[in-house]
Amino acid sequence: MFPASTNDQYRGAAASAWFLALLAVGSIVPGCIHYFLPDGGAEVIAGLDLGASRSLVIGVFAWMGATQIAYGLAQLAIALRYRPLVPLFLLLALTERTLAAIAGWITKAAGAAHHPPEHYAVVVLAPIILIFLVLSLRRT
Repeated sequence: MFPASTNDQYRGAAASAWFLALLAVGSIVPGCIHYFLPDGGAEVIAGLDLGASRSLVIGVFAWMGATQIAYGLAQLAIALRYRPLVPLFLLLALTERTLAAIAGWITKAAGAAHHPPEHYAVVVLAPIILIFLVLSLRRT
C-alpha cells in the first residue's frame, strides 16, 4: 500500500515537514470532532443555533469531518514518508486556509454576528504556513 519512503530526496527544511505533521493533527482531530460528536461540534464548539436545519448542518459537519480525516492522514503520510511532496501539501493547506479566511471574514460570513474558532485560526495560520512553504522550497 505504501511505496518506499522518498524522504532522502527532500532538500527543504525539516521543520517544514514537521510543521506539516502538526497541520495533519490539526486536520484529523477537528475531523473526528465533526464526524463523531452528536452535533458535529456545531452547537457545543461553534455556538451555532441550528434551528430547523439541525439535521442538515450536522450532516454537513460530518461530511466535512470525513474529508478532514482523510486529508489529515494524507498530510501525515507526506510529512513522515514522502517529504518531496511537502511543498505541494503546504501550498494546498495555504490555499485552503486562505479561501476559508476570505469566506469567513470577507464574503460569505462577513456580516455574521458570531465567528467560530476556525475563523480566527485561519487568519493566524495562513502566514505561518506561508513561512514554512518558503522554507520547504529552499535547498538545505
